[in-house]
Amino acid sequence: MKRLFSVCVAVLFVIGAVASVQAADNLVLATGGTAGTYYPFGGAMSKIWNSKIKDMNVTAQTSGASAENVRLINKKEVELALVQTDTVDFAWNATESFKPKEGEKPNPLKGMSAIAVLYPEVVQVVVAADGPIKSFADLKGKKVGVGAPGSGTEACYRQLLDVYGMKKEDVNSQYLSFSESAEAFKDKHIDAFVVIGAVPTSAIMDVATQNAIRILPISADILAKLTQKYPFLAPVKIPANSYKGQSEDVSSAAVNALLIAGNQLKDDMVYSLTKVLFENQPELASAHAKGKEVNLQTAVQGVSIPFHPGAVKYYKEKGLMK
Repeated sequence: MKRLFSVCVAVLFVIGAVASVQAADNLVLATGGTAGTYYPFGGAMSKIWNSKIKDMNVTAQTSGASAENVRLINKKEVELALVQTDTVDFAWNATESFKPKEGEKPNPLKGMSAIAVLYPEVVQVVVAADGPIKSFADLKGKKVGVGAPGSGTEACYRQLLDVYGMKKEDVNSQYLSFSESAEAFKDKHIDAFVVIGAVPTSAIMDVATQNAIRILPISADILAKLTQKYPFLAPVKIPANSYKGQSEDVSSAAVNALLIAGNQLKDDMVYSLTKVLFENQPELASAHAKGKEVNLQTAVQGVSIPFHPGAVKYYKEKGLMK
């Protein structure tokens, strides 16, 4: 009997030890490279969560950014991740870089849910201010830097071609990085280049210091078609004076930086993460410049995958969801 009692005590001790470990919510947030925005921004968010939520311990982890983060979430190797809204859509629908190889079955990745849109990464098409190109349709027959092959920028460029009713052959596409495009534009080797990024973007600022530029606007009717067909895109304004010589706001579209969670996370945990994130936005803004762009009013816009029930509960309380 004594031995049985001892065994029971030992079992209860082990269960108690496991429970105490689980009581502290240890989560990993997949971000990006140390030189990018995702890693320091993720670190700033983690610090707020850890200081404001009892027993919360979120660790920001470096990674290969969006595509890798989606895979990590779906493998349950991390609990939270920062991704672009287009990448998460590609994964959900098994398209673009998540498209199956020939002979393989599609493998849509759906073990994830959205928590919040954080800040926009804006579509910016740069041309010479005094040149003949006034709209995206005028790029026919022109040399255009469209981003690196397989990049999110290149994918968005193809989406723009689609809604403007243009074919790939209509444009002389140059598969260049942002910095390569900027140099080629300055040397007049290309007529325009496409950037998907923050406003202002350093590559465009660099060009604007030596060249008068124009950011091509996207008209309201094209924006409506674009966001309807590609719901991970959202309409935005590039504020006047974002770049030298840009005196007026410019209508454009943006893919957004998005915080996602694994579907296995409990509703009350995700509710707390969402609530604390937005209730401490001023602190986030002081910790990282991108925190200034985190806005509750845009937190649910331009997302094509379902939101986590815990986040939905918070947004319903705030009147952003029904």
